[in-house]
Amino acid sequence: PGGASLHTCMSPHGPDTAAFDEAVNSPADNGPKKLPADTLAFMFETNFTPRVTCFASSSPQLDLRYYQCWQGLKKYFDPQMKPSDDQ
Repeated sequence: PGGASLHTCMSPHGPDTAAFDEAVNSPADNGPKKLPADTLAFMFETNFTPRVTCFASSSPQLDLRYYQCWQGLKKYFDPQMKPSDDQ
């Protein structure tokens, strides 16, 4: 198992809600994480505007439920928060 995804530059993206929540809620351990040996994931970014072909959009591998991995994503941004002097 594995996968690849292509994202436009500066668009929000990541693995899924659970992985994001784990990273946000454990700041003391924010180093690299080792993936299981039986998986591999690639995430590519581009500053070009991707154009999806008819062939790609009709592929049986197209994941029509991809958006569901983002359901339940909580907002952590606090516009009132001011950085402390030691940051």
